[in-house]
Amino acid sequence: MNSFVKTHGLGNEYIVLDSENINFALTDKAIKTLCNIHFGIGSDGILLKVPGKNADFGLRIFNPDASEAEKSGNGLRIFAKYLYDYGFAKSTDFSIHTLGGIVKAHIIETKNNKASLIKVDMGKAIFDPREIPVNDDGELFFDKKIRAGGREFTVNCVSVGNPHCIILTDMLDIDEVKKYGPLIESHPLFPNKINVQFVKPVSNSEVEILIWERGAGFTLASGSSSSAVATVVRKKGLTGNNIKVKMLGGELSIEIDKDWNIQMTGEVKEIASGTISDETIQGFK
Repeated sequence: MNSFVKTHGLGNEYIVLDSENINFALTDKAIKTLCNIHFGIGSDGILLKVPGKNADFGLRIFNPDASEAEKSGNGLRIFAKYLYDYGFAKSTDFSIHTLGGIVKAHIIETKNNKASLIKVDMGKAIFDPREIPVNDDGELFFDKKIRAGGREFTVNCVSVGNPHCIILTDMLDIDEVKKYGPLIESHPLFPNKINVQFVKPVSNSEVEILIWERGAGFTLASGSSSSAVATVVRKKGLTGNNIKVKMLGGELSIEIDKDWNIQMTGEVKEIASGTISDETIQGFK
């Protein structure tokens, strides 16, 4: 009871919990405490296993600020590893229901009977501003000027089950991302807030990115961010259909078909597993 597994995908770490194996409510205070490195386990978020809806398994994704995310690429690969490693998934192919839609997962490689390389179907890129959502009535929100923190940015927006704002640049600057990322995230144009990526195209098959993640902050890696960036640079004609996305935490391979369906492949590694103590749980009340 109250067991957890902590796993990372390219440095993007999540705590995995099973709703049937915890005896406490996952309240805002519980989420914030568990994700805090000083008072809890420390994490970029929590993945909660729940019953599936029209899928083999169900997943709820919580950010460190206790907001709920529709989808997370790294989170999905981490969750797929958990399902396979701990015997919930009986095959290497299964489906997962998220708020952002149903995702198919495939275990590509295993080491010592543990999943190590995983491909997930990230769904279809959505470019309609109203569905991202963006407060705009156009057909596409590309190459649009917005102001944040006294600066003007040219942005491109897409949804891959959650909203993303992509900014192309010739030079990546971590301080710039940390300064302007939170301002763009909460810009009035984006009613549900938005994930922000600064992107440096390298070749017709490779990009480098820095990430400000909605509800989590500056992040070493993000699967949904990588997927969103790949669809934008592809739609703008800067790359082909197979794109390598390099981040501070590592790299992901993204494949895009003619209908804008996205598949993402990357590694995952378990960090630790254990039990949440009663003393910590009492602090949730």
